[in-house]
Amino acid sequence: MELSPRGTKMGGLSGIRTIMEDIGIAASDSSGGTWLNLSPGNPADISEVTDTWRGLQQEALAARFPEVSGRYGPSRGSEGLVDAIVRYFNRRYGWSITPRNVLVGTGCQMLAFMATTIFTGTYPDGPRHLVLPSVPDYTGYQGLNLEAGGIVGVAPGVEHLEGRLFRYTFDLEAVRRQPSMGMMLLSSPGNPTGRSIEPDALAGLIQIAEERDVPLFIDHAYGDPFPSVAQDLVEPPLHPNVINGFTLSKAGLPGERIGFVIGPEEAVDVLVSFTANSHLHAPQLIQATVERALNTGVIDTLTTEVVKPYYRRKRLVAEKLLHEILPDSVDWRLHSTEGGMFCWLWIDHDWFDDLEMYEALKRKKVFVVPGRHFFVPPFDSPFLAEHATRCMRLSLSPDESVLAEGIRRFAEALEEMRAAR
Repeated sequence: MELSPRGTKMGGLSGIRTIMEDIGIAASDSSGGTWLNLSPGNPADISEVTDTWRGLQQEALAARFPEVSGRYGPSRGSEGLVDAIVRYFNRRYGWSITPRNVLVGTGCQMLAFMATTIFTGTYPDGPRHLVLPSVPDYTGYQGLNLEAGGIVGVAPGVEHLEGRLFRYTFDLEAVRRQPSMGMMLLSSPGNPTGRSIEPDALAGLIQIAEERDVPLFIDHAYGDPFPSVAQDLVEPPLHPNVINGFTLSKAGLPGERIGFVIGPEEAVDVLVSFTANSHLHAPQLIQATVERALNTGVIDTLTTEVVKPYYRRKRLVAEKLLHEILPDSVDWRLHSTEGGMFCWLWIDHDWFDDLEMYEALKRKKVFVVPGRHFFVPPFDSPFLAEHATRCMRLSLSPDESVLAEGIRRFAEALEEMRAAR
């Protein structure tokens, strides 16, 4: 069977899918030795989080199974959950949203895909692209646009900080110069960097969205209000050109694929129709579970007392290990973080290549994620041509012993790669 151009694009073997298949093969490896997985976006298995969600789901199952799992429901989301979202956000931020500003969906990535499909593509006046205002950003965004070449990533500025820290900055003028824009999309705090967008940069992107009359979709998967793994919180903005995406994945429910958007009525209404036309509605038993978490305030307890402190501790541990184990003679840099669940490393040497390091670490039974997967090809600027292939992402989710041994093997591979050149 012949694939369409869209089928060819969406059916291709992406970098991240290749890694996941490698991990699957490693799981059946009987050659001996333990594989260390420092690549997953999966949140850590925290017993308090698991126990809380298990209890809430058991309550929902016992009380409402026939109602929520034995019937179809509204495409916008169950009335109970939508109302709970409205009450929660109006109370927390002083908003005045209504159910017409809300859509519950099957995870934030799918909601972003739906918005991308609606607002980008071929128009009578030509193509309109999905613009990522600053790369690197979440690698899953590169599968959201159905058109070949339909995604543009804007190169960032780089600010060198004290010690071995650095930070990406938004180049707002470069964003403004993009000739064909249908929607902007970013994660904040960012995956892979942990960078939270600053208020002035956020205001600048909103101004560009107003000028171009396009939506700015902000993915709050790691941000406020949950799981809130950020030091300096930037509240979600309520604005006619902003669609805010939220998910429960990083608050402990990644496998349930449940999320929601809050945005202007006219945009949300189209997304509700998209939902009805494509898959009717999101699963309802988990909607009833999340409704309980919002109404009882349990979600805030999990966030402030368990998840946020856990990742703050893990980040401090990882920074200490990196400084103790990585060789001083190598020019490695760590992206400063306001939140997130990863360490983003930049090895600033012409002898370093992220894919070669990925293969070298596989030989040492370690998985990480090559940095180039978080940038949008082609890497046609001098900065991106070098920088995109000199970065790696390490997850903070594994146990500390796994993290320590993984970093030790990473240091070994660094020394071997340098010696080979």
